[in-house]
Amino acid sequence: MNDIFLGGQSDTKQPINLLLKRANRHGLIAGATGTGKTVTLQTMAEQFSANGVPVFMADVKGDLTGICEASGLQDFLIARAKDINMGDIKPQPCPTIFWDLYGTKGHPVRTTMSEVGPMLLARMLDLNETQEGVLQIAFRVADEQGLVVLDIKDLRALLSYIADDAGEISKNYGNVAPQSVAAIQRSLLTLEEQGGDQFFGEPALNVMDFLCVAYDGRGFVNLLNAEKLMQTPRLYATFLLWMLSELFEILPEAGDLPKPKLVFFFDEAHLLFNDAPKSLLEKIEQVVRLIRSKGVGVYFITQNPGDVPDTVLAQLGNRVQHALRAFTPSQQKDIKAVADGFRPNSAFDVKDIVQELKVGEALVSVLDHDGTPTIVERVLVRPPSSKLGAADPATIQTFIQNSPVASQYTAVIDRESAYEVLRARAESANDQAEKAQDGSREAAMKTKSSSTKTARTSNRQSTGEALVKSVVRAAGSQVGRQVTNMLIRGILGGLKR
Repeated sequence: MNDIFLGGQSDTKQPINLLLKRANRHGLIAGATGTGKTVTLQTMAEQFSANGVPVFMADVKGDLTGICEASGLQDFLIARAKDINMGDIKPQPCPTIFWDLYGTKGHPVRTTMSEVGPMLLARMLDLNETQEGVLQIAFRVADEQGLVVLDIKDLRALLSYIADDAGEISKNYGNVAPQSVAAIQRSLLTLEEQGGDQFFGEPALNVMDFLCVAYDGRGFVNLLNAEKLMQTPRLYATFLLWMLSELFEILPEAGDLPKPKLVFFFDEAHLLFNDAPKSLLEKIEQVVRLIRSKGVGVYFITQNPGDVPDTVLAQLGNRVQHALRAFTPSQQKDIKAVADGFRPNSAFDVKDIVQELKVGEALVSVLDHDGTPTIVERVLVRPPSSKLGAADPATIQTFIQNSPVASQYTAVIDRESAYEVLRARAESANDQAEKAQDGSREAAMKTKSSSTKTARTSNRQSTGEALVKSVVRAAGSQVGRQVTNMLIRGILGGLKR
């Protein structure tokens, strides 16, 4: 087992190593665009892998896939190895598992609404405090009624349910305003259009699969394709935070280990903290602080250390700082903050040197055996043993097909959940309402029929009445006229007598 060789001092060529037993004390890789952060990340990842430590990292530009192929040994790489007395580079690919939230360039990554929970989901949906409260009520109702909320259609059905029954629910949990429900539904539609419908569902990702080790003892590099995901930065940041939270919840306490169980690289880390509410920042700080004891090292990659809140930055003991530029007063202030974060070196002034660093050169301070930050050194970063840049697409497909988790995540599962249960309830209620309506209609028909019969019975005539009416009706006919004349003549004759 070897420590992580970061590079050699720019002047003395002395090797600078990150101690494996201190790697779970977290770290930072920072620097302006184009200064060499990606190569530093790649060299660290492949060495962790070589030491049997699984790695997770997001590939935001598509240029980290080359880690699955051997180095092409370009001249500048050979020259760098010579400059730091590294010796010959041994080209070697890393065992790699490719993941993709959208399932196109790796195994699909899915989770359920219930596992993400209302707080992180509110972050994804960019909800205000009131809307987040309604979302929490919805999840509480789901828990109490045994409704499983797996995907977007489940949450839609749940929101419609609490809106329809808002009066009763509001009595127990607080106001459920129709406007808030409508706003959440609109945000769900936006999330769905961004690909959230592919992210939420089953089979859900088992984060323990990130801890896989290859047959030769090397740790797998779990590479998340984030090129498309970066178009929705809030979803990207919340997704990675969810994974960290899952690891924190699942992994047992481990204390200080000879090497980490997993190293997690969080690229474009500033996206995690942008506009984050206080409650979320507190959760991030808690996870970063406590996940160390679970044997997980977290490394943030960003352009400026100032992108990371001080409460989190204070916990990052291993730091690699590439070049920064200072063209504005704000940037000059950032450089001063960078200098103050290092243990000073009497040989140079950090504020000056950090602006002079060449591509592939960095200021480095790591934790020593006692856990104390070392004096900052100017370091030429070592070249990687794997390929720089993107891998051949055919090679990537071969890795995907032969992946140890290929069979677990391919087929989509759609089991009975809140959507189906609430739909069945609604259909049952409609059926009962129709039966009740049919019963009322039948009873009304019977009442009407009985009234008609009663009316007919009361209107029946006696035989004498019928005879008189017949005589009267006959008066208009010829026979009637004859009968009438005979009666008249009889009456007149009686008068004569």
